[in-house]
Amino acid sequence: MKSVLVTGADGFIGSHLVELLVKEGYQVRALAQYNSFNDWGWLDTIPHLDKVKVVTGDVRDPFFCKELTKDIDTVFHLAALIAIPYSYVAPQSYVDTNVMGTVNMCKAAMENGVKRFLNTSTSETYGTALYVPIDEKHPMQPQSPYSASKIAADAMAMSFYNSFEFPLTTVRPFNTYGPRQSARAVIPTIITQIANGMKEIQLGDIAPTRDFNYVEDTCQGFLALARCDAAIGKTVNVGSNFEISIGDTLNLIKKIMKSDVVFKVDEQRIRPEKSEVNRLWCDNTLIHTLTGFKPKYTIETGLEKTIEWFKNPENLKKYKAGIYNV
Repeated sequence: MKSVLVTGADGFIGSHLVELLVKEGYQVRALAQYNSFNDWGWLDTIPHLDKVKVVTGDVRDPFFCKELTKDIDTVFHLAALIAIPYSYVAPQSYVDTNVMGTVNMCKAAMENGVKRFLNTSTSETYGTALYVPIDEKHPMQPQSPYSASKIAADAMAMSFYNSFEFPLTTVRPFNTYGPRQSARAVIPTIITQIANGMKEIQLGDIAPTRDFNYVEDTCQGFLALARCDAAIGKTVNVGSNFEISIGDTLNLIKKIMKSDVVFKVDEQRIRPEKSEVNRLWCDNTLIHTLTGFKPKYTIETGLEKTIEWFKNPENLKKYKAGIYNV
């Protein structure tokens, strides 16, 4: 695994994964979505960018994907539309990017003889837990157009493994957080509102539980699976095996930031009743059995590092804390 490609490298997890791969000595090709501003997203902020070959393009184009995957040993496919609220109003774009983009990348990687392909899934595919902790045998439940598109993308990727012996591993991260995360996610939403001095914090339902994972741990999980031949043909959870409610997460952040902010429900942030995923709790037995992987960060230590990053004025000004980010 010398030459690696990261799609979605301009995003939150992708940019951290590029950092890790460069640090580990790999030759990294990083895909940022094409735009006329030549903006590389979060890649523009990472150290040692001079060691990264940045390419701009779009996974929705199969011809582009064929060129992108030439001379690559391992693909980390992270490019996707991920915002759940936006999937309610633009579901077709999620099919185009998440499903067809995955098909394009799998086909291109197969034709170019890629040795390993890491397909990125999401814990949202499980929906509200039918039992806990959630292992990889848990049923899929499409509770939003976003999760439905990822279920379909995972199925298409697995079909390449079953049909063509494609060297696939599907990585299913639970709720990743950390520096650079979009304000559409709950932890940056809480931190940026408090850091901007707001007296009332606007959130949706705070009863659901999540299995939060610091971004460095998620990236280490990707790398561990990429190095594990026994993971080929498998779908593997990456999580902490720790459950916490949104409300308790809010209180923990308030404690760390020494804030007395008051919680207020913002109705526009409430998901439709049957679409809300009420409980997520990861069973991470499989990844530990396959690779020995264990998360390094507790929720407390991860939040402390995240809050430190967001409190930097140069970072905080990139976020519009007073606007609901769909």
